[in-house]
Amino acid sequence: MQRARGRHPVPVDYDRDPERFRLARAVLREYSELADIHGHVAQRLLAEGLTPVLDVGCGEGELARHLPDGAWVGADTSPEMLARAPEPSVRADATALPFEDTAFGAVALLYVLYHLPEPRLALAEARRLLRPGGLIAVAAPSRDDSPELAHALPATPLTFDAELAPGMLAEQFAEVEVERWDAPLLGLPDRGAVRDYLVGKGVPRDRAAVDAESVQTPLSVTKRGALLFARRR
Repeated sequence: MQRARGRHPVPVDYDRDPERFRLARAVLREYSELADIHGHVAQRLLAEGLTPVLDVGCGEGELARHLPDGAWVGADTSPEMLARAPEPSVRADATALPFEDTAFGAVALLYVLYHLPEPRLALAEARRLLRPGGLIAVAAPSRDDSPELAHALPATPLTFDAELAPGMLAEQFAEVEVERWDAPLLGLPDRGAVRDYLVGKGVPRDRAAVDAESVQTPLSVTKRGALLFARRR
């Protein structure tokens, strides 16, 4: 499979600059009115008894913190992220995971697929690992996320976003459910918070500081994206 023309993956910098990732999460924890999706995902999977859960692109293991012992397995390509993740976790690529077919009740790919040149390969791998009736959980921002800061954010179309997600999931899974958000859910009180938010979104630090000076604060930012669930046939 080839990458869609004109679309590019988000560069992976978790080993080179892990503090950018941690800053992004800290800003959302501090200023977002939208609850973190990891708890919601965990509740849904536990309610249906869909464990163990494979968390692909697990980062430092946020999803594991919402699941009981023995219900979570993590996978990531970043040694820096895995060093802070709980066990069991493995270093592995999302398109070639070292597990047997139908080994999991659920697979989570939360804010991961836009890092991949061809997300469909990771979705196919997730399908292989799911037992029949199992769920995949996917989350991604919209291509029109944070419109108040569009002048400062990268404008390159991504290989995966909230608009592409339903169609890609429907190619390999059934019963696709889409939970969208589109509201002013992030309140940044000052230019320092704006700068940190931009850095978390991948803007170089020097440029983020300059761009933050051009906006009026406090700034209400519209967050757009989607959480999707789909079932293996």
